[in-house]
Amino acid sequence: MQRHLAFVVAFIGLTSAAFAQPTESFESFIKNFEATAVAAGVTHETYAKAMYGLQPDPNVPALVTAQPEFTTPLWEYIEKRVTDWRIGKGKEAIAENKALLTATGQKYGVDPYLLASIWGIETNYGRVLSDPQYIRPIIPSLATLVHQRRVRLEGDTADLIAALLLVQRGPLDATQLVGSWAGAIGHLQVNPSNVLKYGTDGDGDGAVDLQNSLADALATSAVYIIGLGYKPGLDWGYEVDVPDGFDYLLATRDQLRPISFFTGLGVKRVGGTAFSDPSIPVFLYAPTRAKGPKFLMTNNYLILKGYNFSDSYAMAISHLEDRLQGRGEYITAWPRDTEFPNLEQRRAIQEALIKLGLYEGLVDGRIGPVSQAAYAKFQASKGEVADGFITLHSYEELVAAAGR
Repeated sequence: MQRHLAFVVAFIGLTSAAFAQPTESFESFIKNFEATAVAAGVTHETYAKAMYGLQPDPNVPALVTAQPEFTTPLWEYIEKRVTDWRIGKGKEAIAENKALLTATGQKYGVDPYLLASIWGIETNYGRVLSDPQYIRPIIPSLATLVHQRRVRLEGDTADLIAALLLVQRGPLDATQLVGSWAGAIGHLQVNPSNVLKYGTDGDGDGAVDLQNSLADALATSAVYIIGLGYKPGLDWGYEVDVPDGFDYLLATRDQLRPISFFTGLGVKRVGGTAFSDPSIPVFLYAPTRAKGPKFLMTNNYLILKGYNFSDSYAMAISHLEDRLQGRGEYITAWPRDTEFPNLEQRRAIQEALIKLGLYEGLVDGRIGPVSQAAYAKFQASKGEVADGFITLHSYEELVAAAGR
């Protein structure tokens, strides 16, 4: 979800990749979008009150381009979020809200520690909900996003319409419906489309208010997570050791295989702990490929990517969930001396992979599983360890191979 607060890092100037060019003035957009909103069920009265007279949010473009999920090494992203302070405050928040978290978890079948982890990563256990630096009326921000036509235009459009429908339903008006710059609402930061779909009255007062009711926020996120396919009682994954010579082309999430498939290839849990159920379907995730921690991930990890598509986000949530339960740090060290390509170089990597016939995705500088899989194929073609780990050296060899 590009929708959570994420505690923004410095603006790095990829506006051209994040946004297409607006096709009309903001004022014309507001006027012309009314037909789309009305066709989706928004009344003319609701639209006029919420949209006419709006000014674009000038902060949105920089906030879009500074999303740290796509600009920060994974270990830095995790360590800036899974801190001793957040772990300690999380344990306090769990103790203070034990009855509510336990009851929500039992009612909907979602681990209370997972809900607490999302709560902590998203809003520091509700601490930022009164901070205007992070929380603002969401309709102006969403209108700005749709007008600017960023990469996820379809999702932004759906969220703007959903926000208008939430205002229409009440009890909150357009000034009271607040959230992040990307429209995410409440303690656990759920985007308007999913509030509309999964919004749940957790405290029984007859209204769904994720900003002011922790019970509503927890219940809504629990229903949302179950709706994504979460399986109660299933861990998110396991840190593992992989033997030398392992074929990293098998590190793909296209197909989940039983744990026994990987143990048959020599994959073991770190520390020597046995797997309780070798039949659990998993995929191997090696975020820094051969040089850092590796994991067998279950479907519940993929569910977190449904909540927010970033692997960095899903890893931070998973790790904080572990730490809140008293589990330790990762055992394998991260490759902290790695040199990474900058934004322009990451785009060049994707362009080179396209020229080489290995990649069909966007040229946006966001290096994720699809780009990594394409690079792994390139490595395999050269007889290298096909781990797909993209570094500054990857940029140099790909540009040379593509003849740029």
